[in-house]
Amino acid sequence: MDLNKMIPKAGSAIVTATVFLFAMFLIINYSMGSFFVCLILPIGFIMMTAGLHGECEDDRKVAANIGLILAAVYATLIMLVYFTQLTTVNNEQLNEQAINLLDFSKFGLIFNYDLLGYGVMALSTFFTGLSMKPKNKTDKWLRALMIIHGVFYFSCTFMPITGMFAKMSSDGEGIGGRFALVAWCVYFLPVGILSFLHFRKR
Repeated sequence: MDLNKMIPKAGSAIVTATVFLFAMFLIINYSMGSFFVCLILPIGFIMMTAGLHGECEDDRKVAANIGLILAAVYATLIMLVYFTQLTTVNNEQLNEQAINLLDFSKFGLIFNYDLLGYGVMALSTFFTGLSMKPKNKTDKWLRALMIIHGVFYFSCTFMPITGMFAKMSSDGEGIGGRFALVAWCVYFLPVGILSFLHFRKR
């Protein structure tokens, strides 16, 4: 049993499944479902990233190391965000100030931490993509998507500073913000699929 192959392949499957479910829950506006799958997504992402880290060549280890470390930072931020939604926000009676800070739907502190987390994830895919040496068309597409995904770091980091996401969601239903997240899902879903194909071919 080659765990070095099985674990990242399973991680890629988890990434694919959770991103797809995240998009579906966003479309039907089922927030608890989207919170739950986002609690699982970081685990799959670390498994996938660790697999790419483990197979990279020595002259690209620095990039791979940075990508894996950033994946852990992303996972920490995101799991805290969504565990908070599923526990404290969902189960406890919070005062107005606490709700404004902790409730994801208020586009406050916790929402900004979420965007920061996904910005760090974008940097992780950028450096992980740099660490790859593609040997076939699947790997070339995977590497390109991961590197280009790094651009999301800037929007995830600077848009909250301008308050743009809050303005997009000022309709009260969060339609603008949900549309942006669904668009991200459409982009990132192929990363999970191509990663799965990559590890299956190894």
